[in-house]
Amino acid sequence: MQWTKSKHCFKGHCIWLTPDILKQDGNWGAWSKFGSCSRTCGTGVKFRTRQCDNPHPANGGRTCFGPTYEFQLCNVEDCPEDEDFREQQCRQWDPVFEYQNMKHHWLPYEHIDAKERCHLYCESKETNDVVYMKRLVHDGTRCSYKDLHSICMRGECLKVGCDKVIGSSKQEDKCGVCGGDNTHCKVVKGTFSRVPKKQGYLKMFEIPAGARHLLVQESDATVHNLAIKNRETGKFILNEDNYVPDSKTFIYMGAEWEYRNDEDREVVQTMGPLRHGITILVIPHGNGKISLTYKFMIHEDSLNVDDNNVLKDSIPYEWALKKWSQCSKPCGGGHQFTKYGCRRKNDLKMIHRSYCESISKPKPIRRVCNVQECSQPIWVTGDWEPCSKSCGKTGYQVRSVRCIQTLHDNTNRSVHTKYCSSDRPEGKRVCNRELCPAQWWIGPWSQCSVTCGNGTQERPVLCKTRENVTGFCKEDRPETTRICRLSSCPKNSSDTSKKTYMIQWLSRPDTDYPIQKISSTEHCQGDRSMFCRMEVLHRYCTIPGYNKLCCKSCGMYTNEIGHGNSTVNDIEEDITPTLATSVEDHTPHRTTGPPVVAKVNISSSNVTIEQPEGNTLDVPYKIHELENEVPQHNIIWRRRRPPYERTRNQRIQELIAEKRKKGMLRELR
Repeated sequence: MQWTKSKHCFKGHCIWLTPDILKQDGNWGAWSKFGSCSRTCGTGVKFRTRQCDNPHPANGGRTCFGPTYEFQLCNVEDCPEDEDFREQQCRQWDPVFEYQNMKHHWLPYEHIDAKERCHLYCESKETNDVVYMKRLVHDGTRCSYKDLHSICMRGECLKVGCDKVIGSSKQEDKCGVCGGDNTHCKVVKGTFSRVPKKQGYLKMFEIPAGARHLLVQESDATVHNLAIKNRETGKFILNEDNYVPDSKTFIYMGAEWEYRNDEDREVVQTMGPLRHGITILVIPHGNGKISLTYKFMIHEDSLNVDDNNVLKDSIPYEWALKKWSQCSKPCGGGHQFTKYGCRRKNDLKMIHRSYCESISKPKPIRRVCNVQECSQPIWVTGDWEPCSKSCGKTGYQVRSVRCIQTLHDNTNRSVHTKYCSSDRPEGKRVCNRELCPAQWWIGPWSQCSVTCGNGTQERPVLCKTRENVTGFCKEDRPETTRICRLSSCPKNSSDTSKKTYMIQWLSRPDTDYPIQKISSTEHCQGDRSMFCRMEVLHRYCTIPGYNKLCCKSCGMYTNEIGHGNSTVNDIEEDITPTLATSVEDHTPHRTTGPPVVAKVNISSSNVTIEQPEGNTLDVPYKIHELENEVPQHNIIWRRRRPPYERTRNQRIQELIAEKRKKGMLRELR
């Protein structure tokens, strides 16, 4: 309310009018430049803005009227990869977003509420759970898979026609012609039947890219199941890994698919369009016949159809020459045959031969090849490989041996060994067959052979490697036997008959014990032991006992060296004390006990020969009565058998009894 020309009311007060408090209406400033496009292809959006600042509204002045931003479509051409923009946004969450304590593969999901379709919802491939990602989809994302052109902008669906004009009502016809009247659309339909011959996916037919309003269904209810695979990528769209799902709706290749399984009669349909061709397959269960009907619409320029909207050729595949087989001979005139493959007629692309199983294959064609003369094959050897062992008894090395023929183009090829006329070179040989370096393995000393007096001890000494096999030891062999000296044995005057005796076989006459001659009436009946044939034992032929045991071998040996050979005399000197028999008497005084124990060893540096005992003594002998101290040259070294055994020689028992009687007479005197 104005009181005077120079005053007016302001906030309940009457004040004077001044230029700085006059009412000022706002006005728009200049538009900014358009920003970047929200997409690089597939229809994006770009914006520009303006401010109400030219001037700003003041002192109750009016604000600017109109929008603060403008937008326009950009990059409307189709993307070369032709990917689903909503699918890309969901897939970005795969490595970073965990739902219910696990990561998922997120697939695009179209919400049933149209107001929510510009918000990002994704479906788990693993659990089929639908999750709201709490964000808007990017500007330029299609609002619905049923509308190929309307896009989302700042959370709202923007109506766009097929002419890429905002607000346009122009639409595509059933085969994708913008503003068309379906005059160029063709309906393709048919029925395809097969009988499964084996388990596994059975290919039925293919649907080309660009097909729309596709419907595939079983003619009758069967136990078989449908499967669909992307022909371009080879990935399954439906029933991957022989997994048959329940009825569902899903998004794939930028299109919405519906799969239904009603009482074992399956149906698959989509509005499309198909970005890539697909293959329709069947998972057979049993040998029952499979019949599928199909129907789709496609532009007449995309498929060759007749006026009745049916495929001109019901069999879209054919056998075609793929290549020639390898020539049967590399030279000298061979033959080769045609090999056929299965080819798709519409694009002449070779496909799997199973598509042509129902088509008769043409007969192969034969032709002559490699008519040039052959060269003579030769043996060609490779280098020897390293030896399999560095030492031991099993080392070997090998090399390659091939029969090679030179061809007309100066290349070589391996042929059968029968074509090489010369002897085959060696391909395997022994190597490093020496004893492996080893060391002496020494065991503990055994218990002394006696409980008093002097006896012997033994221990095992073996030359072995770490692998516990026989080897070669450079060092001298440690001793295996030693003398053990214990306290003197106590004398028992009340039992003079319990003594130990030793019978020594003599290799030459003893003045105290004259030699008993071998009866001249006995003839050599041949060797009595297999050891007689060993040349190393021939030096014992001068010993009567050995001579009788090996009379045949000793006779041959004597004839060879002749009489009076000095070598024999030298041997006799060396072996004088080597033959001995130890007899231990444990018979109680004046009682009839078990027979006496005796052992006979014929010893040398290498061999111990045991001979059966008889009841006669045909060699010179000498009986010793053993006290506590046993002479070193009469010690009996223990071998594998026990040191003593019971004798059955009656003559030895008589000698021991005679010796015992003489001892008793001396004590009585």
